[in-house]
Order: sequence, then structure tokens, then C-alpha cells
Amino acid sequence: MRLTDIMTAAGLSALLALTACGTPAPDTVPSASDQPTAPTAPPSRSDISQGDEAVGTVVRFSTPATSVEVTIGQDNSAVRDFLSLLPLTLTIEEFAGKEKISYLPRRLHHDGSAGSDPEDGDLIYYTPWGNLGFYYNTAGVGYSDQTIHIGTYDASLEQLERLEGSNVTVEVID
Repeated sequence: MRLTDIMTAAGLSALLALTACGTPAPDTVPSASDQPTAPTAPPSRSDISQGDEAVGTVVRFSTPATSVEVTIGQDNSAVRDFLSLLPLTLTIEEFAGKEKISYLPRRLHHDGSAGSDPEDGDLIYYTPWGNLGFYYNTAGVGYSDQTIHIGTYDASLEQLERLEGSNVTVEVID
């Protein structure tokens, strides 16, 4: 068989495979000018996780009894990786009279993410344990390279307590 016959057969096979899959033949593909244009949308969660600025994104932690909104305050690898996991469901529990914590389904990538000196109202990621923490009593807690600031929230201890023991839905809302 000649090389030109082989190439012709290969080209026909490829064209048949494309039309069998529902892809139009090259001469029937509409031009770009025939395509409707969509309005520009804000960055999605996947855009944020791939490098668009995350600062200002709002994440809601909710149960039927309450919700707590966290405003993302950093743009670092840990924050972007956290956002890439959403939406997800977590369980929140009390820890040491200082914070409400929750374990993520996997550890976050946090290379290059700076440590922090948490304050009441901060959501953090604690690298050794791979958990999130809603700090509400930071007395005696100082700076740590292992505590990465994710964002801030404005909720009472009572609201945080209503998140405990339930399936908590975590999702980007803004």
C-alpha cells in the first residue's frame, strides 16, 4: 500500500470518528462571528483556585439552624486550595475553649503561605493537623508559621456553637 493511500484512509477514518461522535464536519462548524456572545461573568471558584485573586470572596458555613459567612482575606496557595474543595460538607467541633475546628477531606497545599497571629473572628488553617479553626478566644495565642489566615467572620459564639454536631455546608456565595 502506498503512503498516500495510507494517509487518505487515516484522514477518512478520523473524519468518520468525528462525525460518529456528533462533532460536525470542519466545513459545517459555525464561524466565531456566528456564535452568540455571553456576558462576562465574575471569576468562578475554579478560576480562583487557578490563580485569580481570592481576596473578598465570601464563603458560607451553614446548617438549618444558622450560618456564618467568612470573607477571604488572603490570596495564597492554602486559600486557593481551600476554595478548590468547595462546595463540601464538614463537621465542626469545640477545641480547647479557643476555637471551633473542622477537618478537611485532605490537607491543603500551603507552600508560600505566610503564618499569622490570629485574632478573635479569624478563620485559620492549622498545617500540622490539616484543620480549619474559627478562633473566638485568642488570649495567649501568638504568631505561628503553622497557622495560616484564611479569612474573617463576624458571628457570635452562640452562632458558632449552632454549627457544632451538624453537617455543615460550605460554599462560595460571592
